[in-house]
Amino acid sequence: MANQDVNHGADPREGIIRNYIAGYNAYDLVRMTENLADNMIFENIQAGVVTDSLEGRDAFWEQANSAKDFFSQRKQTITGIRYFENYIEVDIDYVATLAMDLSEEHKQGDQIKLQGRSIFEFNEDGKISVIRDIS
Repeated sequence: MANQDVNHGADPREGIIRNYIAGYNAYDLVRMTENLADNMIFENIQAGVVTDSLEGRDAFWEQANSAKDFFSQRKQTITGIRYFENYIEVDIDYVATLAMDLSEEHKQGDQIKLQGRSIFEFNEDGKISVIRDIS
């Protein structure tokens, strides 16, 4: 059952999520990955289709390390949080500026703006075991 708009500041899972996003925004891979389970799963889902999937903290690190070079600036902002027994769902506003040409439509200096949500699941040790980015 969701508990929207309730102060869950004492919920350690929220602090872990905020730390992960702060690490993402600062291009700090250590901070991003310090609370990930070794066997974590990452999925990127667009329009209901899984477009990227990784398993393991090391694979996530490698992907995050290569992806950071695509952007000269990037920022995820939490706009909402919903708490569930086994996961937390976070609404995200995302803004990034491309550091290189990615395609004919996406050129260096272009700004990307997206709204989406991320689902964070946790294991019994309090580590993030699943991240699903949905847009």
